[in-house]
Amino acid sequence: MRREYRKDNEWWVSPYNFQPEVLETYNLPPKIEIHDATLRDGEQTPGVVFSIDDKIKIAQKLDEVGIDRIEAGMPSVSPQDEQAIKEITKLGLNAKIFTFARAMKGDIDKAAECGAHGVVIEVPIGYPKLVTQFGWTWKDVLAKSADVINHARDLGLYTLFFPYDTTRARPDDLENLCKGIMDLSPPDAIGIVDTMGCATPEAIRYMVRWVKQMTNGLPVEIHTHNDFGLGVATELAAVAEGAQCVHSCANGLGERTGNAALEELILGLHILYGYETNYRLDMLPELGALVSQCANIPIQRNKPVLGSGNFTRESGIGVNYVVEDPLVMFGTHPELTGRSGEVVLGKKSGKASIQYKLRELGIKEPEDLDIPSLLADIKQKGIDKRDILTDAEFLHFLKSYMQVAT
Repeated sequence: MRREYRKDNEWWVSPYNFQPEVLETYNLPPKIEIHDATLRDGEQTPGVVFSIDDKIKIAQKLDEVGIDRIEAGMPSVSPQDEQAIKEITKLGLNAKIFTFARAMKGDIDKAAECGAHGVVIEVPIGYPKLVTQFGWTWKDVLAKSADVINHARDLGLYTLFFPYDTTRARPDDLENLCKGIMDLSPPDAIGIVDTMGCATPEAIRYMVRWVKQMTNGLPVEIHTHNDFGLGVATELAAVAEGAQCVHSCANGLGERTGNAALEELILGLHILYGYETNYRLDMLPELGALVSQCANIPIQRNKPVLGSGNFTRESGIGVNYVVEDPLVMFGTHPELTGRSGEVVLGKKSGKASIQYKLRELGIKEPEDLDIPSLLADIKQKGIDKRDILTDAEFLHFLKSYMQVAT
């Protein structure tokens, strides 16, 4: 693994990430895989409907980025979902294709028929769901799961056991289920699922250790939601404790507040935790734009990694560094993720901002240009507009001042 807080022309982050006292608290696995669920969990975002063509395009783009596993959908949901999965598995992608399934043999058979490499078998274990939504006990869950897990493995499918709402399970229920599954039908991996996004990073680290102990070291996967804004943080915490696969959705799509965002996880793993990944960071904006278009959900301007304003500077202080030496102003170089720095004009601009904008537009600064007065007008326009100025608006102001000067 790489231990670099600074890499010329790529990033400059906190050196304290790699202090020995920090690293010794980790139990990082040697390799991490990303299991992306945009085509299933992402589509569960209210109002989002992906066509078959949308799903194929997104799957191809995920594969181009280098994502290890793509959860292509749940074939039992509809004939369209089943057809989309079949089409995706025919593409010959490098990514492994998974489907989502209930603890029912029919769902497993559909996964195999679709040509999937693996299957995610969901069962409830969170106490509010068990007692209220289903009226089950852990014994019911075990009884429904064991034969289905064995059936999936008999069919050659990589089998992820997915007891969802794990973080709200009663300890005895989860322990009994884990031990029972290992006795009757050990899967290939087990998921810790923070369905309501309500666990802290410290709690997730504890749960990873605990689940590993209860399952004799079975590979642990982490799947979180973002209800408290901790989706990415909790997944990275799970990695720090040895989870070997993180689940994601591109653009942070998903029910309610969404799932852990794919693009944020990638940068966190690659830069902050030092994994040597082969993911195409420069293609993340392209993937984000495609998913945004298909989902009909715009990307927030200040969203991490993908936001259009991430490398934009309005304040006049340090504007020259935005392009000339970006790592003075940003933790990552804009070009790392296929972007470029931008200086804009508005309320918070300074004299240097105007001079920079003139150079950017290829305009030689007139010797008699009254920059202080021009700046005052630009600031007032930003206040009145409650936004930044467009280049056209700046040129309009500039023209009027140049006319006055002549």
